[in-house]
Amino acid sequence: MSWLRRKPQPEPQEPAALAEQFWAGWFQLLPEIAVALGEGEPQRVENQLCDLVADLHPDLHFALERGGRSIYALVVSGQEDPRLRPFTDAWKAAAPPDDAMWEFHDSVPPVPDPTEVTVNLGPHRIRLADVRVHVQVDEDAGVVDVAVHHPLLRELDPAARSAMTFLPLDATLGERLAGRRLRRVEAAEEAPAETISLLELRELVHRLAG
Repeated sequence: MSWLRRKPQPEPQEPAALAEQFWAGWFQLLPEIAVALGEGEPQRVENQLCDLVADLHPDLHFALERGGRSIYALVVSGQEDPRLRPFTDAWKAAAPPDDAMWEFHDSVPPVPDPTEVTVNLGPHRIRLADVRVHVQVDEDAGVVDVAVHHPLLRELDPAARSAMTFLPLDATLGERLAGRRLRRVEAAEEAPAETISLLELRELVHRLAG
């Protein structure tokens, strides 16, 4: 009989230790990130950033965005999955302070005006200003059911249609508020009879949230 030695498995690490490793890697990669963004080629550092985020937790998502207060924003999101909240909490707690160049978010923040955003999906350029939302408000529960419509939804494949159902809501409310206040979300390929704009949806949900 031949005995095989099992390869030692790394000890599982606490979120705080993984967050410290992330930020050490971030600062090592930051000069390369700055050059890539300055030259308008963020894709040059996407693989390295994917590896950094995956080492924090493989189910996390990230995005490099234009900042609201800073020039750039790094968003690392668990998409409101409670399993991932300890990792994003630790990541945010260990993050450097926001400065003129970078701000850091542990959920997708709302954009100042979603109606000014245009999303490129394959051959389609989709203006969020053309999104309309049918809403049903449950005042007692403090939540809203929504159906999201855009004239191009029926032309999109299922994955793109799903993205264009949730993306306008996250851009309008921010991922965290959307997760708390939107109960049922669906796509409406045909325009519902009664709809409101994304900015009207923001006002309604903020009023509901107090």
